Formats: sequence, structure tokens, C-alpha cells
Amino acid sequence: MLLINGRVVNRDFDIIEADLLVVGDKIARIAPRGTLCTDGQEVIDCTDKLIMPGFVDIHIHGCNGADTGDATPEALETMSRYLAARGITSFCPTSMTVGNDTLRTVFANVRACAEKGLSGAAIVGINMEGPYIAASKKGAQAIEHVRKPDINEILELNEVAGGLIKLVDIAPEEEGSDEFIKAINPIATVSLAHSAATFEQANHAFELGLNHATHLFNQMTALTHRGPGAVGAIFDSKTVVAEMICDGFHINPAVLRIAFKQLGEDRTCVISDSLKAAGCPDGTYDLGGQPVYVKDGKAFMPDGAIAASTANMHIEFKNLISYGVPLRQVMKSCTINPAREIREDKRIGSIEEGKQADLIVMDAFYEVEKTIIKGKIFA
Repeated sequence: MLLINGRVVNRDFDIIEADLLVVGDKIARIAPRGTLCTDGQEVIDCTDKLIMPGFVDIHIHGCNGADTGDATPEALETMSRYLAARGITSFCPTSMTVGNDTLRTVFANVRACAEKGLSGAAIVGINMEGPYIAASKKGAQAIEHVRKPDINEILELNEVAGGLIKLVDIAPEEEGSDEFIKAINPIATVSLAHSAATFEQANHAFELGLNHATHLFNQMTALTHRGPGAVGAIFDSKTVVAEMICDGFHINPAVLRIAFKQLGEDRTCVISDSLKAAGCPDGTYDLGGQPVYVKDGKAFMPDGAIAASTANMHIEFKNLISYGVPLRQVMKSCTINPAREIREDKRIGSIEEGKQADLIVMDAFYEVEKTIIKGKIFA
């Protein structure tokens, strides 16, 4: 497959005029326009189009009426196709705070679907949001399943998952967290989440190897002028990467601009954190076994707590551009940065020769015209 006359986002996330040759599932050549042989190739004219890496959503519970927790191949296939149509080429099905037996069932299903393959976006890992969180910051998580960090549980679950666990959440102020961070960090990225940690407690966790923050600002201690909290520790860090829900509801657009500017282009990561109501009408849905009420596209728990989002990464990509966040940072935050956080950046997340051919072709208004996954056009 040869994509010609496009505006290609290169490995440095500069936009260049180039042609792109895809052979099999890999990017074979990136060359100046008109220099590649077209003989025998399927040629796609991308004049005035932007060719960028596929979006990588590392925190997503569900969409289009399906949820990771449904634990069925049909649910993950539904999610996969919905995501691919919106430029997401890779995703990490994300679990909730539930019991061990439920997690084993969910992870076994994810593993089977990953090994078999899906027809749309590909599974690249599992994200565990909970159960090792602070009860006081549970948000939309089920409090009856909140528990202390358990190294053996993770190791056993990862065996069930075939090594797919890539992100594990923890409230680092909880008992046993120090040992947990040190033990799990070599296996998966450990993330601060649903935490009442102080500035000092968060910094201590960073020193131990915790280097990711789940849905920045939401369900963590806030930054104030006398108590920097977990948010202040994240801002003050030089290494911690913060994921953000960029639907304009979970975080005010002005605060998003501030956060993206403060963190810089290598420490920001866009996530959907969407539930099964994404892409569906308002109504009543479930998340982690709990009812969720969606009105005007906003999801709430029965107690009024904000639940997951109904957005997707394509919507958020366009949101951030409209909010004034630099295009280069937005592109990195939707592609290479999340890929790096799950340690898959050598394979996906950028357009480089030898990498997997996961691509989006966009028009001048950033609408998705084509999604290419592993060298094949999604249809």
C-alpha cells in the first residue's frame, strides 16, 4: 500500500510532505513525494490530508453499549470496531474495583480476544483501575471491593491475563504500597489513582518508581497554595506522566490548558475513560456493577459523583485543538505518550520505518477519513 502526497507526522512529530509505503503490517519507507515506485501497489492519494499515528487509548472501560466488564468476546469486538471508526488503533480494556473472581473472568476474556485478534482496534494491554484505592476517593468505584495492595494477587492475575497487565492503579498512602510499587514496577506501570495522598506521600511514591497519574485532578488531593497535594506533586515532578480526560467536563478547558503547559509535551496523556454509554443516548447504564445515569452526555453515580466519560479520543483530540493546546503536544499525547506508558512505544505510537502501520488519514478539519490498523484499511 502506498499513501502519496500526504502531510505525514514524522517520528519527531513534525509535519512533512512525504509518501508512505506500507508492506504487510509494517511501515516500510517514508520518502519525499514522488520518489517511491507505484508499480503493483495499491495507491491512496492523500493530497491535503494529514497522516498521523493511530490513537492509543490506555484507559477505557466501554463504549457503544459494551463494557470490558461484560467479559464476552462480543463486547470487546463491539468496542474494537467503534474505536477503529474513530481513529483509535490500540486500546487497553480497563477493569473496575471488583472481586478477584470477576477480575479473573474479565482478564481471561481479554487475553483470549487479544490472542485471537479483533476486527478493529487491537488490544495492547489491560489497565487495572482499582481495587487498591482509598475508600475516601472511590469516586465511581464499588467500596465493598476496595482492598489493600496485594502483590500475589497481581502476579496471579497477570498469569491469567497472559502478561497483558500494563497499568496498575494504587493509592500510595495505603498500607503496603511501598513494597507493592517496588515489586510491580518491573512488570507494569504503577499509577497514582483514587488517592488521598499528601504532597509528601506522593513524592515518596515517585521516588520508589511510581511514574504515572490516573485521570489527573479527579479523585486525588488538589493543589492549593498551602497544601500542594498529589496534583502539586505531579506538577512539580520532572518524570511523572499524567493522563487526562479531555471532554471539557471532567476538567475545565482553561485548567487543561494550564496542565498541558505545565507538564510539557512528553508528560501529558489523553484518555477517554469512557463507559458503555459512549456513543449511546442518555439513559441508565452500569459501570462496575453500579448504576450510572447519563444526562446531556454527562455520567453520574446515584450519589451525584461524576462517573466515567462518554467521549472518545477523536472528540478529545479536536477539543484540545479548539482549547488552544499546541497541535504537536496534542498529537503526542494521543499516540506516542500513551504507548510509552504501557511500554509499547518501540512498536506503536509513531510513524517510523519498521514500526507497525497504525495510521489515521484526516482531512483539513481533523475528521477521520481512513483508519489503517496493522497495514489494513478498517472498513
